[in-house]
Amino acid sequence: MDAVIRAHVLPLVFLLGPAVLDLALGRDQVVLGLVAASPLVAATLLGRRATAAYGLVALLTAALLGVYDRQYVDEALPAQVIRLTVVAVVGVVAVGACVLRVRREGELARLSGEAASARAALRLGETLQRHLLGPPPVVPVFESAVRYLPAVRGARVGGDWYDAFPAAGGGTVLVIGDVAGHDPQAAAAMAEVRGMLRAVAVDATSPAEVLRALDRVMAHPSTPALVTVVVATVTRTAGGATLCWSNAGHPPPALLGADGSVRLLERVPERLLGVTPESPRTDAEVVLHPGDTLLLYTDGLVERRDGTLDEGSAWLVEELHRRAGEPLDELCDRLLAAASADRHDDVALLAVRVPA
Repeated sequence: MDAVIRAHVLPLVFLLGPAVLDLALGRDQVVLGLVAASPLVAATLLGRRATAAYGLVALLTAALLGVYDRQYVDEALPAQVIRLTVVAVVGVVAVGACVLRVRREGELARLSGEAASARAALRLGETLQRHLLGPPPVVPVFESAVRYLPAVRGARVGGDWYDAFPAAGGGTVLVIGDVAGHDPQAAAAMAEVRGMLRAVAVDATSPAEVLRALDRVMAHPSTPALVTVVVATVTRTAGGATLCWSNAGHPPPALLGADGSVRLLERVPERLLGVTPESPRTDAEVVLHPGDTLLLYTDGLVERRDGTLDEGSAWLVEELHRRAGEPLDELCDRLLAAASADRHDDVALLAVRVPA
């Protein structure tokens, strides 16, 4: 109620002030036209009906003051008619201005509400995504680091994930995967595939066997999805480590040598998951030396709006070569910072380094 009263103070001042002034100055001084300011002030503070009311009252006040000021005699009548016309026109203009102001304020309130809802949805999506990913996995006897960066646009929830857990035959299983999509459905499919992969890996003896079993299970998923994934096992040896991996349509892992050399672990492409249950799956193996770094990543790191995937891969090789020797966490942060300027997809990273 106090706010409503305060909103009427200025319009009343601009209505009563000129009237009192006109009466105080006497009949020889005509200032009745100043009451036209009242609806204009009301248009900035009040609603359409109140502004229209102030316009009518201002017109009536000007007409009555004209009687006091003897403005209806022959020689003064034309000027008084002009004054009243101006007051009426100003009232109409004030109502129009008020309608536009109220409309803009409503639009601004709507946009502000939508922005607040969008921010809340983004925070919820990012929280959901990180909850689905779980705490950063630990790779025993190796240095490791993980990163997840949501897409710049969209619901900040998608199908990218990383994982690491003990292998059935010793060592550690490393996983990097990407379910097609950038929405809650993709996140739900990712959670389902991630859980199924962990389940089938319990009895599997190699990454290729894990993918074959997962392909069979995904023949009848509750949430159909197309999935690219790299499954690898890394086992510590006396001279370093052994890496065995299988790739289902995913960008190839990158190997940063202790000497600064970089190569992509490319192989003949094999089908992504969710296409053909009996797709052939093969393993590949490489020896890791002390100080070598394995980088598993999703395609958001190397995809560009104005470039090809090969150009993005070449960029990654160059960046890794430039940053050879950097601490693992710093290396991951620098890669994400360099990629984020032109990024339009989620990015997940899983980096493992053989201790020197």
